[in-house]
Amino acid sequence: MISLFEKVDWLNQGIIRPYVFVREENQIAHPGTLHKLNWFSQHALIKNPLHLSELDFANAIYYIEERAFGPANMAMPRWVFYDCAVIPGFVAGFAAHYNSLNPEIQELMKPFSHLEWVPLSLFIIIPTMHKGEWVAHNLCSVNSLLSKASQLYGLGFLSKAFGLWYANVAQCSGVTQWGSPALKLHSHYGHLELLGSYAPVHSIARTVTYRVQVNPQVWELFFTKEEDYSFLENYEKSGALLDPTSEVSMIALQNKIQNKEGPFYLSANEIGRKGLKEPLEIYRKKMG
Repeated sequence: MISLFEKVDWLNQGIIRPYVFVREENQIAHPGTLHKLNWFSQHALIKNPLHLSELDFANAIYYIEERAFGPANMAMPRWVFYDCAVIPGFVAGFAAHYNSLNPEIQELMKPFSHLEWVPLSLFIIIPTMHKGEWVAHNLCSVNSLLSKASQLYGLGFLSKAFGLWYANVAQCSGVTQWGSPALKLHSHYGHLELLGSYAPVHSIARTVTYRVQVNPQVWELFFTKEEDYSFLENYEKSGALLDPTSEVSMIALQNKIQNKEGPFYLSANEIGRKGLKEPLEIYRKKMG
């Protein structure tokens, strides 16, 4: 993975370390054993959300999340974080010593300069009743709050990758909104299957519900932008298109999904090269 480390020079320098915010009962017995990967050589910081001494670390996580999602009126209430995230699941991300951060990040995280380790990202993942499946609940980093010059390249993507790797996640589901730049990121952890293309049960109906079989072999393509030939070998265009600006289009595809005409998939490469409002091809597995 030398090419990755050349692009992401902060990953294994020891200045920034991964963390896991998890209660003792939820700790992973054998972290990082399912997916063979050499990206995360640093030992993770383990922090317990039930300990009062970790309150300020939790407040720093809230601080990043509220600033990232607050403008869209999607900031996470504290009780949701506690009841629905850290009690059943855990939070993963990266943290650093305050004095090692560049001036813009220091200014952003100044209220937490007293912490030994200051969180820079958060990825919340929760196990489900479906054995082996986890739900990616929330993902954000300080990058969305910084100028491009101060951003840590790949921080958000690698925060989710670390969480999936650490917890030995085989299958991951999640939700995001059509037209969101987040779809460009979430589609790169495995071939993205559409579980739903319209979700009026959600507070934002124009929501896509997805599932991936976690596959680290395609993760580096997020950075190299190379074609995913395994996707081309196994999937073909179904003839349907999804217009991310049209609820009519979303509902039409939702009906196809409900009628068991799928399963349907999206191409990460296509999502990556197209504009957020451009129609997307809907794929299905090749026959025979």
